[in-house]
Amino acid sequence: MIERFLEYIAVEKKYSANTVLSYRRDLNDFSEFLLRTESHQDFSEVDKKIVRNFISSLGENKVAKRSINRKLSSLRSFYRFMMQLGEVSASPLAQIQTLKFYAEPHSPFSVEEMENLTDEAYKPIKKDALKELIIETLYQTGMRRAELTGLLLENVDFENLQLKITGKGNKQRIVPISNDLAARLEQYLKSRRPSTGNEGYFFVSAKGRKLNDKFVYSAVKSYLSLVTSKPKKSPHMLRHSFATHLLEGGAEISKVKVLMGHSSLASTQVYTSANIEQLKKVFNQAHPRAIEKSKDI
Repeated sequence: MIERFLEYIAVEKKYSANTVLSYRRDLNDFSEFLLRTESHQDFSEVDKKIVRNFISSLGENKVAKRSINRKLSSLRSFYRFMMQLGEVSASPLAQIQTLKFYAEPHSPFSVEEMENLTDEAYKPIKKDALKELIIETLYQTGMRRAELTGLLLENVDFENLQLKITGKGNKQRIVPISNDLAARLEQYLKSRRPSTGNEGYFFVSAKGRKLNDKFVYSAVKSYLSLVTSKPKKSPHMLRHSFATHLLEGGAEISKVKVLMGHSSLASTQVYTSANIEQLKKVFNQAHPRAIEKSKDI
């Protein structure tokens, strides 16, 4: 049943390979829990008590609330699929609430920190051109990690200075690139040696294979550790910084939404929280009521 569901979301729903893999892990975790605690793996025999025991087990093993909620979301989708097939009449998660938690805010990298990455004084003794290019590409385009590793050679348009990026749900968007980044990407092509079966991917490893997520994460973390003490150093934080710096530079949030590949404006609005002081400044300088208030003072 799990395999049928994974095939459904991959083929019919056109979910990305990473999303399908995430669903597989979540459902396998629950399946193993059933075998361990109930001595069976029959999803039709699951009730809300078993689901609550699963949640308690995850909590006891120090699994983050965000991760628990993701697993519950995977199970909800899976049981909706089973209901559509008539395998179950109701979902055992119908009365299960998601866990409430307050996400820890992470500050984006400053413009100065990003500029320091190009300063020779901050470069490691052994320079790695590919890793530096990965970081610059992530920062200049706001790409997700999976979008970078999956970037196809045919979707890099040097003539028009743009990339065609395939995002979540296989939705494609066009993102412009600077002359400088285009030149660096063209330079990389001269040394790129893809192995058989990997010719279509733009970025490949030293062995010619498609880059994996771990390599990209490690590259970002090691280089950013040279210029910042911020605890969160990840490809997503470069994406965060991309959006924040655009907004700070005066870009319209609707335009940033398109560049980020967000399906709703609400997803983009989270990047405005880091700029609250700037927003206050804009309000105080531009709003009539704020101006009148300042005069009274």
